[in-house]
Amino acid sequence: MLIALVAAGIIAFLLVEWSGRAPVTQVEVVKPKREDLVASISSNGKVEPIAPYVVAARLDTFVERVLVKEGENVKKGQAILELDVKAAEASLAQARGNLLRAQEELRAARAGGRADDVARVKGDLEYATVERNRLKKENEALKRLAVQHAATADEIAANEVDLAKAEGEYRRVAGSKEEFDRQIHVNLERASLQAAQARDDVAALEKKVRMGRVIAPSAGTLYALPARAGTYVKVGDMLAEMADLRKVQVRAFIDEPELGGLEPDQPVEITWDALPNRGWKGRTAVIPKQVVARGTRSVGELLCAVNNEKLELLPNINVNVKIHSQERHNALAIPRGAVQIENGRRFVFLVQDEIGKTFVVKREVQVGIASATDYEILGGLKEDDRVALPGAVDLADGMTVQVANPR
Repeated sequence: MLIALVAAGIIAFLLVEWSGRAPVTQVEVVKPKREDLVASISSNGKVEPIAPYVVAARLDTFVERVLVKEGENVKKGQAILELDVKAAEASLAQARGNLLRAQEELRAARAGGRADDVARVKGDLEYATVERNRLKKENEALKRLAVQHAATADEIAANEVDLAKAEGEYRRVAGSKEEFDRQIHVNLERASLQAAQARDDVAALEKKVRMGRVIAPSAGTLYALPARAGTYVKVGDMLAEMADLRKVQVRAFIDEPELGGLEPDQPVEITWDALPNRGWKGRTAVIPKQVVARGTRSVGELLCAVNNEKLELLPNINVNVKIHSQERHNALAIPRGAVQIENGRRFVFLVQDEIGKTFVVKREVQVGIASATDYEILGGLKEDDRVALPGAVDLADGMTVQVANPR
C-alpha cells in the first residue's frame, strides 16, 4: 500500500510538471535534391503581325464593290475591292484624244510643217526666183541691143520697172520663207511640250484608273476590312489591313525588376484564355532598350517571334507570356518556402538531433536561379541535410522542434 501511494504521488507530480510546459513545435523536413530547374518570367502581351500591309485609299471617291471577306486568305495581286473611277475614265478618253492631236502636230513640225503649207511656200519662192532671174536676163539683153540701137530706152525702162517689182516680190517671199522656217522651229518646240504634257496627263489618268482596282500587295490574311460598298473614302483612309499570320510577334510587357534576366533567343510559351488547352512556342527576339509607363506599371516591351502555322493567334488579342530565362541541369534545389530573407541574406533552418532533443539551427545559404517552386542552392547545404519548412510558428535558432514527417 505504501509503495503504491508513493508511485501515485510521483506520477501525479510529473503530470503536473508536464502539463505546465509549452507544446513542442512540429515541423516538416525536406532534403535538398538534384533536379533540372527552369527560371521563368511570366507576364502579359499582345499579338501583332510581323510585317502588316495597310492598304489605303489613293483617291477621294466612293467604294463601288468589295470583292473579298474579312478574315479571308488572299494571294498577291488578287483584287480586294473596286473604287468609283468613272470620272477619271472619261477624262482619260479625252486626254488620249489630246495626245493623238499633239503627236500629229509634232510629226508635222518635225517634217518641216504641213505638206500643203510647205508646198505653197516653196512654190512661191521658186516662182519669185524664176521671175526675177528672167527679168534680169531680159534687162541684160535689152542693154546689149540698145548698144546696137536694136532696143529703145522705153523698153529698157519698162523692163527695169518690172525687174524692181520682181526683186521686191522675191524679197517678200524669201522673208516669208524665213518666217515660215522660224515658225516651224517654234512649232516643233511647242508641239514637243504639248505632246509631253499630253503623255503625262494620260499616264496620270491611267494610274488613277488603275487605283480604282485595289489589289493585295502580298499573300496573307485579310484581318481588317473597314471599307464597305457605297461609302465615301478620302486619300489616306484605310481600306484593308493584311499580313502573313503564320508567323506573328508578341509584344510582352515585362516589369522593370525582371528585365535583367532577358536575353535574345530564350524559349517562350504563349497561352490564350480563349483556347485554354492550346499553347504556342516562340523565342525572344528584341530585348527592351527602355522602360515605359503602362498604367501603374513600369515595363519594358519585349518582342517575341511566335510560330502560328494554324492561324489561331489573331492580331491584337491579349495573351499570357512565359519566358524561360535560365536553365540548370542536375542542380541542388530546395523548396522556395524553406528559404527566408533577413537583411538581404538568405537562410534556412537545419534540423539537428542530440541525445533526447531535436532542434533547429539557422544556416545562411547561397542561391542561384529560382523556378516557380524551388531555389537552386549554390552553397551552405549538402544533399543529406534536413531543412525545416516554416509552419504556423516562427522558427528561431536553437528552438526545440518535433519532426512531423520523420521518414
